[in-house]
Amino acid sequence: MMSLIDGIARGALFKLDPETAHGLSITALKSGLVPGCRANLDPRLSVNVAGLAFPNPLGMAAGFDKNAEVPNELMRLGFGYAEIGTLTPKPQQGNPRPRIFRLVKDHAVINRLGFNNQGHATAHARITARPRDGILGINIGANKDSDDRAGDYVAGIDLFADVADYFTVNISSPNTPGLRNLQTREALSELMGRVLAERDRKARRIPVFLKIAPDLTEPDLDDIAAECLTHRLDGVIISNTTLSRNGLSADPKRDESGGLSGRPMFARSTIVLAKMRQKLGTDMPLIGVGGIDSAETAAEKIRAGADLVQLYTGFIYGGPMLPGRILRGLSRLCDHENLKCISDLRDSRTGHYAGMAIPE
Repeated sequence: MMSLIDGIARGALFKLDPETAHGLSITALKSGLVPGCRANLDPRLSVNVAGLAFPNPLGMAAGFDKNAEVPNELMRLGFGYAEIGTLTPKPQQGNPRPRIFRLVKDHAVINRLGFNNQGHATAHARITARPRDGILGINIGANKDSDDRAGDYVAGIDLFADVADYFTVNISSPNTPGLRNLQTREALSELMGRVLAERDRKARRIPVFLKIAPDLTEPDLDDIAAECLTHRLDGVIISNTTLSRNGLSADPKRDESGGLSGRPMFARSTIVLAKMRQKLGTDMPLIGVGGIDSAETAAEKIRAGADLVQLYTGFIYGGPMLPGRILRGLSRLCDHENLKCISDLRDSRTGHYAGMAIPE
């Protein structure tokens, strides 16, 4: 019955403009209209990463809850953690509408939102006003008009240090001009030096993860890996959206500018994940994102080298019952493969994916 209701609701939302539909989804979660799914607490799915005890490896990626409106509600759907943002110091409108496009045949989305958000102060006030209900990640970015983009990230560390379980430094969105230039080695070294120095000034050591793009060359990945190891980063999130349109079905919206997410991202992001696992070694925590919409795709990310996984576009197409379905599927996988914990899957197919070329 819930699957039927879920399908009807999704069909109704898909008749609306994507951004309007997203706003209604946030409202439905805030209003308690979406039932929770907390029954599946399989201890085999728990994962310890960067000093944090995650009840399961499945998280909501940044982008869904940009302004910290529903992190608790997301975790009540079954997510083991929620990442809010991307947040910038000052509020900004982002790019003009329309700026989100569904590619339904491909279970994909193109967005060119441009870090639209209500700013640091509003999000911080929302977080502090409610009791915490699980692990909360704060994804921080820079304002489009900033004169000191690294300073914007430092400001995020400073303000949210009292509420963040971890930080994500997002330098990989394709929708803020020049932002991806922060992935070059010299710029990344300066940025991480300043961000981690600010983190280290706090009384509590908060893990800092770096979110990278999937549109990187092997030398780019080598440089990023070297800086991550030099700065002793706490983890890497792989990956953000892609500018590639490789393999998409015929659709007039496929040529819209912006970052592509969803099923077509799976191979590209998983190959980059596996390559980074090999470059960073076995100890660096990695979070796999891109094309996850089932228990099997989540498990395959772990096989490729991920400790944790995240989704967002899969949630658009799979609906609010998707986290529960994925968790039940991972539990069945543990039964079938006689796993003591889901982490036992990690790296079992790293070599397979790392040996592939990153698609054009």
